[in-house]
Formats: sequence, C-alpha cells, structure tokens
Amino acid sequence: MFKDITIGQYYPTGSYVHELDPRTKILATLALIVGLFIINTFVPYIYIVAFILGVVYVSKVPLGYVLKGLKPLRVLILFTFIINVFMSQGDIIWSIGPLNATREGIYKALFMAIRLILLVVGTSILTLTTSPISLTDGIEQLLNPMKKIGVPAHELAMMMTIALRFIPTLLEETEKIMKAQMARGADFESGNVISRAKGLVPLLVPLFISAFRRADELAMAMEARCYRGGENRTKMKELKMDRGDTIALATTALLLVILVVHRTVL
Repeated sequence: MFKDITIGQYYPTGSYVHELDPRTKILATLALIVGLFIINTFVPYIYIVAFILGVVYVSKVPLGYVLKGLKPLRVLILFTFIINVFMSQGDIIWSIGPLNATREGIYKALFMAIRLILLVVGTSILTLTTSPISLTDGIEQLLNPMKKIGVPAHELAMMMTIALRFIPTLLEETEKIMKAQMARGADFESGNVISRAKGLVPLLVPLFISAFRRADELAMAMEARCYRGGENRTKMKELKMDRGDTIALATTALLLVILVVHRTVL
C-alpha cells in the first residue's frame, strides 16, 4: 500500500514539463487548486480533467503511475462520500436506520469525491515532474518578497521540501518495520478496520525512532557541509523563466479565467 503513494516522489523523463521553471509549476498547481474550489457544478470538471490529462501526456509520466497515488486514499475518499450522502439535507431517497440518504447528498458526495481526486492528482504531478532541489529553489524564490517582513524564505522552503522528500522514505521504512514484525507473528491484515488500526500502533515507536535518527543524520550532514541557512547563499544555477514558462502560465491563467467566468455567468 505504501509503495503506491506518489506524492513526494520524482519521476524523471526529460519532458517539456520537467524542464519548466519550478516557479511556473508551483504557480500552476496553486491556480489549479484555486480553480477546484471556485467551481460549484460538474461541467467545469471537464476543463480541469482535460488540462490535467494534457499535462500528464506532455510530461510523459505514465497515467497509471499518476493514478496509483489514489490507492492509499480509497478509504478517505469513500469516507468523504458516505459522510456527504448521509449528512446533507434534501429529498430522502432511502433510509438506513436513523441515517437518510438524500438526492442532494449524493450530488454533493460525487462533487467532493471528484474534487479530492483531482487535488491529489494535480499536486502529485508537481512533485513527479520537479526534483527536490528545484522545488526548494522555486519555493524560496516565490517567498523572497516576504523577507522584507522577516519571513525566513530559504528556511521555510528547505523545511517544506525536506518534508516532501521524506514522505516516500518514511513510508518505505514503515513497510520494512511491518515486514519485520509480521515475520515475528504480528498480524496487520485480518480483522475489521478498528482492529487493524490498533495493530498499527506498535509501528509508531520504531518509526519515530527511525525518523529522529534520520533527522539527526541529516542535520550532521548539513553541518559537515557548512550549511548556515540562506543568508549570503549563492546558487550555481539561477532560475530563469523562458518562453515555455510564459506559455504554460498563460494556459493555466486561461483555465482559471474560464472557471471563474463559468461560475459567475453560467
């Protein structure tokens, strides 16, 4: 299950999308997230899905690999769907005890489930097509204007990128611990959801110990390389936007305008 999580992983293909400036991809992802929360009907989802499929095609990342990141979220998506079906007021279609499924609830549940799926896929594309170093530089450059009010742009960018980078590492460590405990007789697969969740509790202590150990090793490695934060720090390769970035930003802005117009006019 853990190996199916794609957020935080980098999938190099040398495509046009991979070569874009990281700031372009970050801004495009933020615009996509804003667009997903702007819309209030199903029709605009067609534009967003077409946009995402186009980006996946150009990036040369297999669509199956991108969608694989949805597998670990099946329970969350199903839970969101059920909550919206039974917790929304409206015309009752059927009842299960004190719970009433409504027509409006089903509409809202489908709407929210699709939004969650597109959010995961859209953010996964960002990390799949952007290396951790480029992502750090992009976030730092976008946060640079906030330095004037005392915001540590470089440190924030570094922390965010390290957190993303360590997601697949910690998941791999969790899988190793699970296999080691299963070899000693632990059972993580039988029983209901609650018992299986309780069975994961013994994983927390060794996982936290491993995470702290890795954090300590990373800190010592950064100190050994004389890392002192972003103050007076230079870069071998400065970020620079070109014509391709302009086209990508213009396309994303056009999508956002279409979504806004569809909400306000139609």
